[in-house]
Amino acid sequence: MSSPHAIGVDIGSTTWKAVVIDAAGNMLTHRIEATDPLIDAQTVRVLDELRADCGAPADIPVAATGYGRKRVKATRVLTEITCHAKGAFHHLKRAGVLIDIGGQDTKVIHIGAAGEVMDFHMNDKCAAGTGRFLEVILARLKVPLDEIGPRVAQATRAVPVSSTCTVFAESEVVSLVAQGEDVNNIVKGILQSLASRVTALAGALPKDLELMMSGGVALNPAMVAALSEGARRPLTVLPEPQLVGALGAALSVR
Repeated sequence: MSSPHAIGVDIGSTTWKAVVIDAAGNMLTHRIEATDPLIDAQTVRVLDELRADCGAPADIPVAATGYGRKRVKATRVLTEITCHAKGAFHHLKRAGVLIDIGGQDTKVIHIGAAGEVMDFHMNDKCAAGTGRFLEVILARLKVPLDEIGPRVAQATRAVPVSSTCTVFAESEVVSLVAQGEDVNNIVKGILQSLASRVTALAGALPKDLELMMSGGVALNPAMVAALSEGARRPLTVLPEPQLVGALGAALSVR
């Protein structure tokens, strides 16, 4: 086994992620947990566990990014934009437009041919364009995340969900159910609603580049398909999509 060379930590509003890499940037081990309100204690505990798991020294470089990055005693603290671009480029080694749908924001990043950030757009003002939108609406419909694909496959049409606010959209879908609309059709409409917001965010970036996707929402094939359909082009899901930001952070201090 290669020697541990750096640790990258990405603390989001919903998940805590970290990777340990060797000198070549290969991932040796990783950890994904739900983000604890007591971020400081969680970070100390998990970093100690990771060091023990791979025999890393106590002074191994640590880089932090994400919503809770300032709660980490790190060698470097970096923006999510920088880390996601670096992590994505490490995987694919080519230019593209990266979509990352997080719990509290959505980022769309234009990555250049050398892996540099050329431009980006970010939705951090409203949950309606984020993973939280899906969580809230699906919970109201009592639809587990792992049922999204089968339900979309059974849908006969997409029922439009027009509200641009998560709170109002929640009320809207309750009304749709009361009116007798099929839940499967509503779920398909929800995915299309989120996809339209994200693709609108990406609209100002180059349309001739490959679309890439990171983040936990990338693990949902139905959402990936909705985004690809909305953007009218294929979408490449990066390996270990939840860990792209943490990987980019680790690469920044290796």
